[in-house]
Amino acid sequence: MVFGFKKRKPFPDTKSPFFEILSRQAAKTLEGLEALWNFAENGTKENANLVRNIEHEADELRRILIQELDQTFVTPLDREDIYNLSRAIDDVVDYANTTVDEMEVYEVKGDEHIKKMVNILRKAARELNDAVKILKDYPKIALEHAVKAKSYENQMEKAYHLALAHLFKGTDTIYMLKMREIYRHLSNAADRSDEAANIISSIVMKHT
Repeated sequence: MVFGFKKRKPFPDTKSPFFEILSRQAAKTLEGLEALWNFAENGTKENANLVRNIEHEADELRRILIQELDQTFVTPLDREDIYNLSRAIDDVVDYANTTVDEMEVYEVKGDEHIKKMVNILRKAARELNDAVKILKDYPKIALEHAVKAKSYENQMEKAYHLALAHLFKGTDTIYMLKMREIYRHLSNAADRSDEAANIISSIVMKHT
């Protein structure tokens, strides 16, 4: 006689909204990086404000998640993992916003290096979005997306150093200082993306 066994689900069936909110956060961060790309291509005030509006919406989602954590006794993931993943995802779009702010304050346009770095960021954001979106139901596939997201951090490191090397060949010290700060913000955004991918990987390893 053959008995059928249902595969154990990696996460408990609860009505908690955390997977949904995290997914909305990841989608909003991807939206912010796409908007940053448009700003790097065409630095209009309209494009700048779009990045800012998206960042504000992302902050609101982060506040909702924190309040839900405060009000929920049993969570489907470790509280620290939920909080830290939310923070890392939100940090990425925060850096997109500060990049826009600094480009406007310093009155600089998106050069080829900024565009390359932003393109790397939005590719990583797509992988993170895909990972978080299916984390609850398909954690192993989510892990694959997280690993891909991590690979873009290495690409960013190379792009960042290449940008600095090219920048330091110039003679305009003020311009060099301005651009170095912007490049640093984009590199930091990639670090936060890498952190989010690491947290996703850790979650999958704990629950599968």
